[in-house]
This record gives sequence, C-alpha cells and structure tokens, in this order.
Amino acid sequence: MTSPAFRPTHVVPGPGMPAWEVPDPARPTVPLDPLLPVQLLERRGDWAYVLCANGWAAWVDGRLLIAVPQDPPAPESPLTRAADPRPLLSRASDALARYRAAVEELAGGGLDGEAFRGRTRGLRIGVIVDGEDVWLYDAAHGRWVYAEGTRLSTYATDEGPQAGGHAPTEVVQAEGNPPTEVAQPGGHPPTQVVTRDGP
Repeated sequence: MTSPAFRPTHVVPGPGMPAWEVPDPARPTVPLDPLLPVQLLERRGDWAYVLCANGWAAWVDGRLLIAVPQDPPAPESPLTRAADPRPLLSRASDALARYRAAVEELAGGGLDGEAFRGRTRGLRIGVIVDGEDVWLYDAAHGRWVYAEGTRLSTYATDEGPQAGGHAPTEVVQAEGNPPTEVAQPGGHPPTQVVTRDGP
C-alpha cells in the first residue's frame, strides 16, 4: 500500500539495481526491481537513501537513479511551440561546431584561456541520443524536450510552472543528517551536496 506522503522523485533503471542496508558495499540487501518509483530522502556522496512506496527504504548508488520531472508546465505557458526537433538539432550542431573550433584553436595555441572563455561564453547545448529517443536542451526557452521521431514534448523546465502553479518541489535532507564523505560504490571521489546556504 502506498503511503500518502510518498511522492516519487526517481525511478530505478531498467535492469534493476543492488541495494544496501547502510552506505557500505559489505552490507547488501534485497535488490530493487526495474523501473520501481522511489523517493530520494538523503544523499551522501554517490550514495542515495531512497524510500519505496511500501515504506521500505535502502541505500543505492544514486548516480544510477533516473530523475522524474515533478512539476509539469502550466497549460497556459508557451512551452509547446516547437513541434519539430530539426531546428533544435541544427542549433545544437552549430553550437557544438563553434565550441569544437574554439577548443582546436586553444589546443593549437591560437587562443589563451581568457579568449577561449570569451569565445565560448553563452554556448549552452544538451543532447542525449538513445536509439530512436532523443532529449534536447532548448536554451531559448529554458527547457529539455523529448523527441520521438518528429514529435516534441516538454520533458523538464528550468523554471517552475507559471500562472497558478505551485513552487517547484525540492529534495531536502532531514535535519541533523549533514552530508558526509563515505566510500563510494564506484570508487569515485565523493559528490558534494550543495544546499542554499552552501556546501
């Protein structure tokens, strides 16, 4: 039975994932099912403490969790203007070409660090391609869009919903549990958790 306070923030990846009783690779517990919705409660470096709909909680490798959008755009907002991914793909290609040209010039000694920063200032692109699926960042409208062939839909926005919407959902840590650096599942350096007041 789902708890009334449960609100998923992430989904377990397709293959499922291992879980641990505590953030310690030596203490495994029952693995999580593929595509299981979970609510992120706490982060410690790459470790994530998640709550399942049935009330069971465990530690997982937070880098593998798939975030789900919490606040869809308001119907009145103009976030569905683009219906064809080709203009965004073209802009992303142009921006990447400009960035690559600047990198080549920097590597060849034609630019110093300051000139490189000037040449790349304002460039913002994002493209994820997974087979027939593509996610594109639309910098002009501050949103990520998802495309299936030639159909685009808004996936996530930089800002919360407009007219009549509520404030965007935030994942916060419980008081008294500051982030700590612990051994990471993948052996990578710890991820720093940043709050509004600083790290």
